Amino acid sequence: MSGFLFVVPPLVGHINPAVGVADRLLARGHRVAWACADPALVGRLAGDRAPVFPCAGPVPGAGEARRPPDLRGPEALRFLWEWYLLPLAEAMAPGVRAAIGTFRPDVVVADQQAFAGALVAERAGLPWATSATTSAEFADPLAGLPKVGRWIAERLADLRASVGDPAGDTDPRFSPHLVLAFSTAEFAGPHAAARGGPVHWVGPSVTARAERSAFPWEWLDPGRATVLVTLGTANTDVGGRFLGVCREAVRERADRVQAVVVDPAGTLGADDARARYGTGGAAGDSRDKDLLVLPSVPQLALLERVDAVVCHAGHNTVCEALWHGVPLVVAPIRDDQPVVAGQVVDAGAGVRVRFGWVTAARLGAALDSVLHEPGHRAAAERIGTAFRAAGGAPAAADRLEQLARESR
Repeated sequence: MSGFLFVVPPLVGHINPAVGVADRLLARGHRVAWACADPALVGRLAGDRAPVFPCAGPVPGAGEARRPPDLRGPEALRFLWEWYLLPLAEAMAPGVRAAIGTFRPDVVVADQQAFAGALVAERAGLPWATSATTSAEFADPLAGLPKVGRWIAERLADLRASVGDPAGDTDPRFSPHLVLAFSTAEFAGPHAAARGGPVHWVGPSVTARAERSAFPWEWLDPGRATVLVTLGTANTDVGGRFLGVCREAVRERADRVQAVVVDPAGTLGADDARARYGTGGAAGDSRDKDLLVLPSVPQLALLERVDAVVCHAGHNTVCEALWHGVPLVVAPIRDDQPVVAGQVVDAGAGVRVRFGWVTAARLGAALDSVLHEPGHRAAAERIGTAFRAAGGAPAAADRLEQLARESR
C-alpha cells in the first residue's frame, strides 16, 4: 500500500480529472489525501473518502484574483500568472508542507497549475507526478511570445527560491518522474511535444461522479436535435452576449433544434427564456420548447443525449463531449482555450467561431455544419475511440503505482 497526495488548485476543471484517479487508487487499497485552497470544493467533487488538507490561497474571480472580463491574449495570460497562479503557489506552500508532514505520502501528484505541490515535494525529496489536465502546454502556447516566456521563467525561478529547492532547475509544470497527460497524441496533434520526464497520454479521466443538478428529462424532444450550450464554471462574467447569440440562433431553428443552456449567473434572465426550470426541476414558463435555461446540469449524463455542444473550448468540456462522440462549436475566450479549439478543428471534430464577434447567423451556420455534415461526427467518434483506448483513470493509477514502486 502506498500513499498519494493530490495537490490541486481550487478549480473544478483541474479537480475533476484527478477524482477518478484518486478513486481508483482508493479502490486498490492505497492511501489518498488532497491539499487544496478550497477543501469544500474538493469535498463536493471527490466526496468524503479521503482527507483534505486546507491551504491558503486566493479565490478565483475574487479580490485581486478577479480578472477584468475584457482581458484577452498575452495580457490575460500575464494576469493569470501574476495575480493568481504565482500567489496561489506562495500561499499554498505552507499547507502542502504540513500535509506532507502529516500524511507522509510516497508520491505527490501535483496539478500543472498547483506549482506548490511540485516545488515542495522536490524540496522534501519526494517523487512527484504532474497532472496535466489540458493538452495545451504540450503545444508550447508561448512559442510565439518569447518575452512572456522569459518573464514566466523568471517568476518561476523566484518562486523556486522562495518555496522550493534553490539548487533545482526542473520546471514545476513538467515532472522529471512522470507526466500524466489527460488527452491523447491523436487529439493534441503533431505539434505536441513531450516535456519533462516520461509523458503518458492516458486520455480523459471520465468517470461517474455525484451529480447534484436536477434535470427535467421529459423536456427533451426526441424529434429534434439537442444542443448543449455551456461556458464552464469560470466564465460567468463574460458570457452574456454570447449566450444571447446562441439563444437567437437556436430560436431561428426551433422547428428542428432545441438547446439546453447552462447559465449559472442568470445572464439571460428568466423572462427571456421560453422554457426555464429551477434547480428543483419544477416547470416554469413553457409556452414553447426551444430553449431550456438552467444554472447547472448533470453534464456527463446529458452528453449521452445531445447531438452537438457549443462551448468555450475548455479542455474538460471538449474531452467529455468527444468521449461521447459529440461534435462541437468552439468559441475560445482566453488561456489554453484557443489552443484546445485549434485541436478540435484540426481533428475535424468541430467548427471554431469568434467568441466576442460571432453573429447569430454565423453561429447558426456553424451549428448546422456540426449537426448535418457527417464528417464532424465521424471525427468526434474517432477521437472518442482513441480516448477510451488510452485507459483513462485506471491507466493513470497504474502509472502512479509504478512510480511509487520504483521510488522505494
